[in-house]
Amino acid sequence: MASGTVPVEGEGAEKMKKMRYLFMLAAVPALVCLMGGCGDTGLMPTGSEEREKESSIVDLDWYINFSWFTTTWEKSQVSKAVTDITGANIHFLAPKGDESEKLNAMIAADTLPDLVTLEWSASQNSEMIKNGQVYALNELADQYDPGFYDVLDKAVLDWYKQPDGNLYAYYNSFYTPQDYEENDDIPSNQVFLVRKDIYQALGEPDMTTPEGFSEAVKRAAELFPEINGEPLIPIGADEFTDKGNVSFGLYLQSFLAVPYEKDGKYYDRNTDPDYLAWLKVFRELAGEGYLKDEIFVDKRLQLKEKFEKGQYFCLLYQSTDIIDQLRKLEETNPDCVYIAVEGPRNGAGDEPQLPIGGIYGWTATYIPKNCSDPQKALELLKYLISEEGQKMTCLGVEGEMYDMKDGVPVVRPQVKELLSSDRKAYDERYGADNTYWMMQNNMMQMKWKTETDPVIRQLQEWTYPYTAYTSQYSTNFNGDTVLAALEEKQQKIWGDTLPKLLLADSDQEFDRILDEYLKLREENGYGTYAESMTEVYRQNKEKLGFSED
Repeated sequence: MASGTVPVEGEGAEKMKKMRYLFMLAAVPALVCLMGGCGDTGLMPTGSEEREKESSIVDLDWYINFSWFTTTWEKSQVSKAVTDITGANIHFLAPKGDESEKLNAMIAADTLPDLVTLEWSASQNSEMIKNGQVYALNELADQYDPGFYDVLDKAVLDWYKQPDGNLYAYYNSFYTPQDYEENDDIPSNQVFLVRKDIYQALGEPDMTTPEGFSEAVKRAAELFPEINGEPLIPIGADEFTDKGNVSFGLYLQSFLAVPYEKDGKYYDRNTDPDYLAWLKVFRELAGEGYLKDEIFVDKRLQLKEKFEKGQYFCLLYQSTDIIDQLRKLEETNPDCVYIAVEGPRNGAGDEPQLPIGGIYGWTATYIPKNCSDPQKALELLKYLISEEGQKMTCLGVEGEMYDMKDGVPVVRPQVKELLSSDRKAYDERYGADNTYWMMQNNMMQMKWKTETDPVIRQLQEWTYPYTAYTSQYSTNFNGDTVLAALEEKQQKIWGDTLPKLLLADSDQEFDRILDEYLKLREENGYGTYAESMTEVYRQNKEKLGFSED
């Protein structure tokens, strides 16, 4: 596939405020639809089969495990069309606060709703399966509709199946190794962003080295202390969670080309020398006031607001998360948009290794055994997974939102205008462009690729030379709740350590905090964790058909 503002108080409470996080990583909002698909799933009601619709509509509660999720059903043209086709009317549910707390409570009380979507890597995936709280989709298909198999991606079914042979969830936004090999225009979501006008005013400085990066940040803060009456934020970041921060973690490591393994064994990316050297660069900048308090406490809502105002100078971020804000910035002033440029590199100057969406994609969707109508839930998933459903969620209702001309979809002007000017209003009125992203299939939609806005295209195309397929390093312990819990513990230890490193008063304190981290993780089973990760990598490469180096 991610909330109110946390106030920043005086310095006495400053560090305590900076230690507060949410559990789940706020994920990327729905990707901009570049593509679409069409096909006949056999789900469109005919005159003889059409039931009395008022009595045949089934209400389903669909829980989305991201606190930032506010999308609604029923009002948009796409949702009405999907309900008309499938007979399923959706009521979306989302946590108001801590995602982990809400989902864990439902699991413990066995009150999971009709459908559940969560990040594929969350520990609750294994827990729900182990507890027997979710249906095997293949067993539902065997019972109600064997045609369900016809819409599934055959190349990934073996990967998704659990050791017991069952398929419990279906995933979105995935790419297979074959997809990556056959397409050179699959973008990475990870980019180093700078505000275009400030970057150009600085003479487009080289920010690949610690020295160049620091100098550029300091000059930007000196020359542009305010942006339209708002203070400049020299270095931005995604939100902090109890697992850390992807901007200062995963994304920075990707730009530094930090490996996942060495000599066939799991490699600890968090203690890579190049990575630690850059963390010390950020620590020094923090000590000089260039890491502002709000980046440690802001959540997704605040990030979007500040992007829309153009308050950030630079940051490592996910490009798909700022599409709506970029469109508004471009409409106001094309020079103040954010562009992707060369970012931090390791000491050898190696090119970045930017992951594309992998075999697991982003989220996993389940049908819990509490489901009031599992047959209808399966029918809904079948439609959304199908080419017909992909075309609907991507392009919308043909003849109302777009028209086919010479085999190419042409979005109607008023629809395109609202998409560019007001995404929230677009979602409520039209609901296409993957507003409903839960079953999004990027490769299927690529067959209907349409031209994107230049400012968005720049972010995507910049990543093409640097993309890498890294699904072999995705970790899913296939229902082993002991190892899943061990991984979660290791991630939490790092999540608690990272902000302390960034806020350390000196390099000596940084080293002391790092030593404490190393000791604590060893005391909590790091050796077993590392060995388990090595075995997971081996199994993943075997399943994906990768030869051992």
